[in-house]
Amino acid sequence: MKTGIQAVASALGGLVLSGLILALMFLLAGTFDYWQAWVFIAVLAVSHSVTIIYWGLTNPAAAKRRISSGPTAESRTSQKLIITGIWLSVFALIVFSAIDYRFGWSRVPAAVSVIGDVLVAISILITMLVVVQNNYAAATVRVEAGQAVVCGGVYKFVRHPMYVGNVILMVGIPLALGSYWALVFVLPGLAVLVFRIVDEEKLLSKELAGYSEYAHRVRYRLMPYVW
Repeated sequence: MKTGIQAVASALGGLVLSGLILALMFLLAGTFDYWQAWVFIAVLAVSHSVTIIYWGLTNPAAAKRRISSGPTAESRTSQKLIITGIWLSVFALIVFSAIDYRFGWSRVPAAVSVIGDVLVAISILITMLVVVQNNYAAATVRVEAGQAVVCGGVYKFVRHPMYVGNVILMVGIPLALGSYWALVFVLPGLAVLVFRIVDEEKLLSKELAGYSEYAHRVRYRLMPYVW
């Protein structure tokens, strides 16, 4: 019950944060007539809230692992720095997209922005699917007592399907907000994500029994036939 209450509180906190982000985008865009921002925040807030509340009611352990996130939740300095870099990259995507809208540097069709919103929703659905298939999937890098290697479902294709969702989210944000130029910030975000994966795999190979064998069977970390 306590975790369920925490999940609801987290969802409410997410709505408040979404409101602040929306206000920032309006400030940077110089107008409230920015439908892309309205739709993006609605998709993000609803998807996040539904996901967190669903976990809180059906899988409290998973909800607790997902609620505990951010640089302060990481136990190692390397991951604190890496997750800070990821957050800054996402923040840059949002900020630059709003500035782009203000000055009209990009001419993004409405249909492309809708596709961006769909990508944002898909990224969150991927997170939900990963947590359903791997109860130990957390927002932080750690190995828990009794944790076992998950090698079925989406884990048969890539070793880090959760981060596939992160990449889709980073691509979806600027498209949803009507900016092509902001896609440039996907590159540093992707680079930081690669560092996170490499660092995480060092920990998993060392502390999670059977992970090295799993990594040998499933060759690709993030994208089949690429890496």
